[in-house]
Amino acid sequence: MEITIAHLYPELLNLYGDKGNIATLKWRMEQRGINVTVKEYALEDEIDFDGTDILFIGGGSEKAVRMAANRLCEIKKKFEAYADNDGVVLAVCEGFHLIGTYYKLNGEKIKCAGIIDIFAEYTPDRLIGDVLLQSSAIGSTVVGFENHCGRVEIGCYKPLGKVLYGYGNTDSAQYEGVVHQNIVGTHLHGPLLPKNPKLADYIISRALKKKYGSVTLSEIDDTLELQAHKYMADRYKNCVRKKNDDDI
Repeated sequence: MEITIAHLYPELLNLYGDKGNIATLKWRMEQRGINVTVKEYALEDEIDFDGTDILFIGGGSEKAVRMAANRLCEIKKKFEAYADNDGVVLAVCEGFHLIGTYYKLNGEKIKCAGIIDIFAEYTPDRLIGDVLLQSSAIGSTVVGFENHCGRVEIGCYKPLGKVLYGYGNTDSAQYEGVVHQNIVGTHLHGPLLPKNPKLADYIISRALKKKYGSVTLSEIDDTLELQAHKYMADRYKNCVRKKNDDDI
């Protein structure tokens, strides 16, 4: 089996250790005997969507986001076709904003990829801190770190998880991220996947199923990853910053 990961615009969108997410996906697949190719695409490159199994977009500065948004608008139809055909997308932090329809910044609507009908809006107050989620999508808790001024409205889409500790998509929301078809968007970084092996395997499983049909992932040694996850989850499970008793 072979999987190709497309890393979009790493020269612009790599503020938060995003290559650690790529490295985690690659390592977890190689441990299972899956051949992995990582293709880094610069802003001016043509993306081989037909040859892509997992597409990753990370976070960046305001200038970088504007540049990336302009480019994603140029390739909107191809990106939409990839997503509509169950292409796997992991979009983190500003990458999460970029897959929506627009990002409202100081009154200006910056058009984005629009592969799902969500939008983000800049506010001066930054949401910073550790996050603990309960995710029905992956059947596990998710831990991470958020640092964003963008507030994301996901409408009727399913969130990545219920916020047990932290802020989430907005300072008043009780949920974080989005999951739609094979698309995962989230503000959590640091990077995200090394501390969340079940989320990493969720993404891998989706890519394998899309390409090869039903595939069962073999077990690998997750001792260190689960210890890191448990440390964060235990630290915040009895704390309250935002909490909702209703399941999402």
